[in-house]
Amino acid sequence: MPLSPPVSRQLRHRRAIRLEAFEREDGLWDIEACLTDEKPRDVKLAAGVRPKGLPIHELWLRITIDRALTIVEAEAASEWAPYGELCAASNPEYRALVGLNLLQNFRRESSRVLAGTIGCTHLTELCAVLPTAAIQAFAGEVWNTDTGGALGKTADNAIDKPPFQLGRCNALRFDGDAVREFYPRWFGHAPRAVAEGTDTRKPEPANQAK
Repeated sequence: MPLSPPVSRQLRHRRAIRLEAFEREDGLWDIEACLTDEKPRDVKLAAGVRPKGLPIHELWLRITIDRALTIVEAEAASEWAPYGELCAASNPEYRALVGLNLLQNFRRESSRVLAGTIGCTHLTELCAVLPTAAIQAFAGEVWNTDTGGALGKTADNAIDKPPFQLGRCNALRFDGDAVREFYPRWFGHAPRAVAEGTDTRKPEPANQAK
């Protein structure tokens, strides 16, 4: 369902966030995120006028993860920024993401290691969308969304584990109609940890190489 029709208005600013996931030949995965800010007019910045059509920000963040969603490499780049190389000076700080796991308090931990003036406000904002992008990339590729286990594992190995996506949003709550219709085995049967709000489920790690 689309948004309701807006009142008459003028575009003043556009922010776009794009993420792409790549499976590498070495069995690891790259999640690449880009944030751009643009205005439909010339903009006066402290460092000079940014002509219409050129971004205020074009910031890149790439993390490399294993199949347990642990970050093994991280790299940031600032192709466009209001203060040029002064903004880009914080790019190396994003190496601090190495060792963090996307499913283990990642948003809190990334905010901690990049707090305050350590990093770039907008690059750090990109960290918040990395976990769900990785989950979408792994669904049906690394994880079996029907059994809850890793692809290549037998159903018996995952028989007591619900599909990873259940219990994580309103539509897929264990007592909801979507689970009743599409995952009837789990309808009304949330694992205790999920029911108590302490879900620590994590997909089974798989060998890096297929």
